[in-house]
Amino acid sequence: MYNKLIFEKSVAGANKRKLFNCDEKTVPEKYARKAKLNLPDVSEVDLVRHYQELARKAHGVANGFYPLGSCTMKYNPIINEEIASIENFRNIHPLQSQSDMQGSMEVMYKLKEALCEVTGMYDMTLQPSAGAHGELTSLMMIKQFHESNGEGYRNKVFIPDSAHGTNPASAAMVGYEVVEIPSTDGGFVDVKKLEELADEKTAALMLTNPNTLGIFERDIVKIAEIIHKAGGKLYYDGANMNAIMGYVRPGDMGFDVMHLNLHKTFSTPHGGGGPGSGPVGCTQELAPFLPNPSIKKNGEMYEFEDSDDSIGKVKSFYGNFLVNLRAYTYILSLGGKGLKEASENAVLNANYMKARLKEYYEMQSDGYCMHEFVMSASKIKDETGISALDIAKSMLDAKIHPPTMYFPLIVKEALMVEPTETESKKTLDYACDVLIDSAKLAYKDPEALHNAPSTTPVKRLDEVGAARNPILKYTEE
Repeated sequence: MYNKLIFEKSVAGANKRKLFNCDEKTVPEKYARKAKLNLPDVSEVDLVRHYQELARKAHGVANGFYPLGSCTMKYNPIINEEIASIENFRNIHPLQSQSDMQGSMEVMYKLKEALCEVTGMYDMTLQPSAGAHGELTSLMMIKQFHESNGEGYRNKVFIPDSAHGTNPASAAMVGYEVVEIPSTDGGFVDVKKLEELADEKTAALMLTNPNTLGIFERDIVKIAEIIHKAGGKLYYDGANMNAIMGYVRPGDMGFDVMHLNLHKTFSTPHGGGGPGSGPVGCTQELAPFLPNPSIKKNGEMYEFEDSDDSIGKVKSFYGNFLVNLRAYTYILSLGGKGLKEASENAVLNANYMKARLKEYYEMQSDGYCMHEFVMSASKIKDETGISALDIAKSMLDAKIHPPTMYFPLIVKEALMVEPTETESKKTLDYACDVLIDSAKLAYKDPEALHNAPSTTPVKRLDEVGAARNPILKYTEE
């Protein structure tokens, strides 16, 4: 059923309220609009019903299973929202004096300390808004470190071919040359190739561990030795931290700087562009380059402190405070033991699904996986013409959000599945049954999958056309 736009529901005179109860003459001429504001004319109740209706069509973790690989779409406990809605937190202003925002500063400091403990890092900033922002911040720190040592000629950043797409983008934004490192047949970093390429121009290696195939890099100690011997730094992409939290710390693996996704691993809502939080932690050697200001404890007081070597601010004020507050609530709720159990269950759930599905889809790694796994519909496509996209679309009819598709790029017809720890065996079995049924249907009735979804409000869209010719505003023409 077609849903009219809010502009199409507009009826002249429907909204009796005025936006502003003031004399238009009080607005200085230079600020006055030259044309009438183009707003829909609807009553308040129609406005509320319109957006409630749209909200019911959206799919989120609260609506159903959301196994979006590498995104950790776990359930976000309501207590996190309750704490974030406390008035004294919600209404604090970043320009208040430090003396009357000590409670909020204490939260930021204790969150930073907790994250340092979990990651094995020396210090941390909460400023970055999300993962890619954390990547950029980390690389800016690495670059400033090298330049401060008179080694600004270091311009190579090594990135595995299985990496998140933001990694090479972040490196390029800082002005580095991206050097791709191939994966072995088993999905690991090609250590021999890395050793061949590492030289005096090495600035850094960007690495996710476990990687995007859901495999833990078993040669991580050797990889760290190669980069450090060449004079470079190791950056850890924290997107997959949900697999190792409480078991392994990036700092202990040899990483020098890293970002975390609080909006993934530490359970704060994300999607639709935000909000997010991508704290960056580092070793003592890199700590002076963290963004200003850093938060310190001086006796019983919490203070902001600037460093002369800092890369400067990367976000206004101190980061997305309420997102950070949600993460701190999550950490306090679970404690160290609970965080470890979360990783255990995330890995268990992924391995359970992988074991059930391996007879119907090609798995891209043998043996156990970590918190996610990548399977391929390549064989199904070759034999039936049904693609990973067709299978993903069919899952919408089962009220399941599809896995991540066509990533990593090194896997043809890839479907990356991450169930997270918050899903029950009942849900996992239902999702496996749906995927198995789709694999079987590909051979029995491929046309049905080509036409999926069939029960959603909007059927299959022209995604290429929408991407190339987007309509971003409403006009009456």
